Amino acid sequence: MGLCVTLTLVPAAAWLFDEPFWLDLVTRMMIFAIAALSLDLLLGHAGLVSFGHALYLGVGAYVVGIMSHHGINNGFIQWPLAMLLCALVALPVGMISLRTSGTFFIMITLAFAQMMYFASSSLYSYGGDDGLSLNQRSQFAGLIDLYDALQFYYVVLFLLALMALFSSRIMHSRFGNVLRGIRINETRMEAVGYPIFRYKLAAYVLSAVGCGLSGALLANAAEFAGPQFMEWSRSGELMIMAIFGGLATTFGPIIGAFAYLGLEKYLSALTIHWKLLLGPILILVVFLGRGGLYSLLTPAPEASRNARSSSRWRKPYFGLYNSRSVSVG
Repeated sequence: MGLCVTLTLVPAAAWLFDEPFWLDLVTRMMIFAIAALSLDLLLGHAGLVSFGHALYLGVGAYVVGIMSHHGINNGFIQWPLAMLLCALVALPVGMISLRTSGTFFIMITLAFAQMMYFASSSLYSYGGDDGLSLNQRSQFAGLIDLYDALQFYYVVLFLLALMALFSSRIMHSRFGNVLRGIRINETRMEAVGYPIFRYKLAAYVLSAVGCGLSGALLANAAEFAGPQFMEWSRSGELMIMAIFGGLATTFGPIIGAFAYLGLEKYLSALTIHWKLLLGPILILVVFLGRGGLYSLLTPAPEASRNARSSSRWRKPYFGLYNSRSVSVG
């Protein structure tokens, strides 16, 4: 709740201190927070380490960029189409990638992302390696003006709140419980009778759709779409944001995105070797709190409740075996 209030008051603080740049910076942070929340559905809940999730960030951005290039600037068409195309790409990619596990899953997701990266670099009619600039930001029939920094800010904040609400509902739903069961012991979940492949594929596609929305927002914020959005290093940054903030939590990936990009902004102003300073900070957070920044910022009583809730999933059979679901002998 405190985070929501703080984000709501950022425009007032920017106006009070005459720092309009704060709006653009926090807007960018919220866009990446949406992507980090999307990745957390896979990484935190299902335990699937996708090292190529920036693929969908780039696809979402390119849908907006290419449609703008052809004079189609209606956001009611661009944004849903960006999410739909991400789902259509994620379906076959997920069906192939999820046939593997562990290191092989990591590498095959990276391979798909790199293939799309080089494919987008070869789109010479859309800028090739240089990418393409948007002719115009997404239009919403005069209802919203994304060129107004304040309106754009609150649109992104609204979508981030929806994404956080969706993540919370997933976390407390049967679907989320099954994903956590798959993460802890996939063999047992399969023995119980759950179609684990379909659950993982659904999680992969939903995660891609959220990342595609983030890509559409990022294209509007930067007024640009390019292969840089799909680089493997971008996927690594999304993973760091989710882990840094705290996996399988509603606000952890949001906190992680804000902390990572905030540190990047501050440290890069001090030295060009800012990543050498960022590394020890990440290691320190890992040692101080296994649950990321969220565990360090969460009050002790709430943290203990989360720990007890997590421990219940470590009991044999996860509370999922019963006389009706399994018969022995």
